[in-house]
Amino acid sequence: MDTASNILETIEMISEDRLDIRTVTMGVSLLDCADSDGRRARRRCCERIVKRAADLVSVCEAIEAELGIPIINKRVSVTPIALVAAASRESDLTPWAHMLDEAAAAVGVDFIGGFSALVEKGATASDLALIDSIPEALSSTKVVCSSVNVGSSRAGINMDAVRAMGEAITASARATENGLGAAKLVVFANSVGDNPFMAGAFHGVEMPDCVVSVGVSGPGVVTRAIASAAGEPFDALAETVKKSAFKITRMGELVGRMAAERLGVDFGIVDLSLAPTSEIGDSVARALEAMGLERVGAHGTTAALALLNDAVKKGGLMACSRVGGLSGSFIPVSEDEGMIEAAEAGAISLAKLEAMTAICSVGLDMVAVPGDTPSSTIAGMIADEAAIGVMNHKTTAVRIIPAPGTAPGDVVEFGGLLGRAPVMPVSPYSNEAFIGRGGLMPAPVHGFKN
Repeated sequence: MDTASNILETIEMISEDRLDIRTVTMGVSLLDCADSDGRRARRRCCERIVKRAADLVSVCEAIEAELGIPIINKRVSVTPIALVAAASRESDLTPWAHMLDEAAAAVGVDFIGGFSALVEKGATASDLALIDSIPEALSSTKVVCSSVNVGSSRAGINMDAVRAMGEAITASARATENGLGAAKLVVFANSVGDNPFMAGAFHGVEMPDCVVSVGVSGPGVVTRAIASAAGEPFDALAETVKKSAFKITRMGELVGRMAAERLGVDFGIVDLSLAPTSEIGDSVARALEAMGLERVGAHGTTAALALLNDAVKKGGLMACSRVGGLSGSFIPVSEDEGMIEAAEAGAISLAKLEAMTAICSVGLDMVAVPGDTPSSTIAGMIADEAAIGVMNHKTTAVRIIPAPGTAPGDVVEFGGLLGRAPVMPVSPYSNEAFIGRGGLMPAPVHGFKN
């Protein structure tokens, strides 16, 4: 009876609550493909990706059919290209992005991540070349995603890189329709090498040659669990969320281990992050509102998010010993129907989103701002988010979209999982002199704990 009940509950989670596996991501190391001849290096890299990921999509589709649970995205992440391309000493790394796009098309994955650089303590010539290449790389490819890590709790914040990324985001948005290029670009502090989610996924140098990791979803499942605990005190509510997260994570681990075994590679991690979509019933915002908030953004929202994140992690850790990635709750404005509605109603602002960053997995995620927003203002947003991450020893990120030709109150349609984004106002006051200082913002004292 207990087994039958669990099966029926899982079926209901999938059909009624939109439970799915948001991504199965294969990480592929390209370190030994480096070569002083850039063309030869790219050929080696493409061959490596295609060989490793040739069966990724078919294996995932077979698991979908066998278990009856949707796997929404099949993705590949690779070693940060700035590291792999360094030996070739090329000043334009756009051809590397084209190689990644070609490899992704050959194996049929939805996205490929790793057009990336790690510059928290300084930048090499290859790092700078990659950053300069980002706008052209993202505007001339279909499924390539890019990320740059500009800060860490050990190193501080590279403010030269912050300024450069403000300019890269602006240029990427202007080079693409509706600013969509900027939606494929993430700026991190304390980035991790086992993140399966795009646009920030890359294969860390500390990882094995090839691994499969899973990103679970399930905001709808958690929302229903919270609704079932209406009127209960917070400790009881937390227990309810933990039990729900346990069930979601067990499904994610099962899929990950099956995929790894069938592909003949290592199983990496399960990322516990609650990843919403713009579909009704698949919203982190609605989970927060189910706790008793009239609208996400009301006072108490950050506390509600703290409870949600903590309970999800505790439940997930009980279910799986290989938890990693970002593991928390995503609050991408354009990809969460509850967040979209709150932004359109003026219930949530950039300031509130920044406060929530101290709690959630990432930060200012899929936020549309006016197209004429100065790059220094965007750099200031990056610096603020990086500071929160550095001071709190957590990953923070910025995925801002200065949508060309838009003003506050407009709505930008991206389509698909990217949804739509109400254009949010930014501060009208200049920070150019602050951003123009450049240099390195030192690490905090507590960053040197042994």
